[in-house]
Formats: sequence, C-alpha cells, structure tokens
Amino acid sequence: MTRRNKILVPEARRALDDLKAQVAGTMNAEDAKFETAREVDVPLNKGYNGNLSTRDAGKVGGKLGGSMVRELVKMAQKNLRKQ
Repeated sequence: MTRRNKILVPEARRALDDLKAQVAGTMNAEDAKFETAREVDVPLNKGYNGNLSTRDAGKVGGKLGGSMVRELVKMAQKNLRKQ
C-alpha cells in the first residue's frame, strides 16, 4: 500500500524516524513498529499484512503515534521554558 500521509518538510523524515525509534526503545524506525506490535500482542509480519483487522493495525499505529506526539509536546514545553 502506498503511503498517503505526506510530510510537509521532507527533510524531517530522518528526524521523525529517529524519534519513532527512540520512543519505541529500538535502534531503528523499521523495528519500532514490530516492537510495538509485540507489546500489544498484534501478529505483524514483514511484508503483506492484509489479514490484520483495522482494530489491530490501530493498536500499533495509535500507540506509536501517540507516544511520538507526547514526546514532541515535552520537547516543545522544554524549549518554551528555556526562552
């Protein structure tokens, strides 16, 4: 499936991938989704995952994305306190 979400600043892709890996506690962003899937007991495989329900896919993406947003908010609050 083709990605539909487009990053407004393409140069930010690397930083977002690094943040995803940091939040998941892995070394790279690709492993982050598999680590998160294991944590929430979702059978995510490399390659085709058309057999996953929407609910299971949301468990992985929601947990990972939510953690990234919380981390970004903390970073922004820290920057505001410095100013």
